[in-house]
Amino acid sequence: MTRRECREHLMVLLFQREFHLEEEISEQIDYYLDNIIAPKSDDIMYIRNKNEKIAEKLDEIDMLLEQVSEGWKVKRMGKVDLSIMRLAVYEMKYDEEIPVSVAINEAVEIAKKYGQDSSPSFVNGILAKVAKKIEE
Repeated sequence: MTRRECREHLMVLLFQREFHLEEEISEQIDYYLDNIIAPKSDDIMYIRNKNEKIAEKLDEIDMLLEQVSEGWKVKRMGKVDLSIMRLAVYEMKYDEEIPVSVAINEAVEIAKKYGQDSSPSFVNGILAKVAKKIEE
């Protein structure tokens, strides 16, 4: 599985969080990961571990997103866009193996595939502001 495919699965798991109670999340993750076609165990471990790390930082990620998104509260953002940006912000701020430019590019590409017509530019604009804020 490519890293982009792993990111897409992570985006789906983050998206699912918006629709399930906290006590259901673990079961939903297991169900989703059990139904990926022909996964490698390394990929499943990577997705599971990264999902847990992102979940631990969601409050911080959401605060950062709200700081840079003028007039947009996290609760008002499209859930697909929000899920994509949460993943990208985690990679930009907390994953030292992934360059900021790669995290932004991957987020924009995923937004093109899963989001609305305006999603790629929205995601790119917000993440550019996040990148600037992180550099400060």
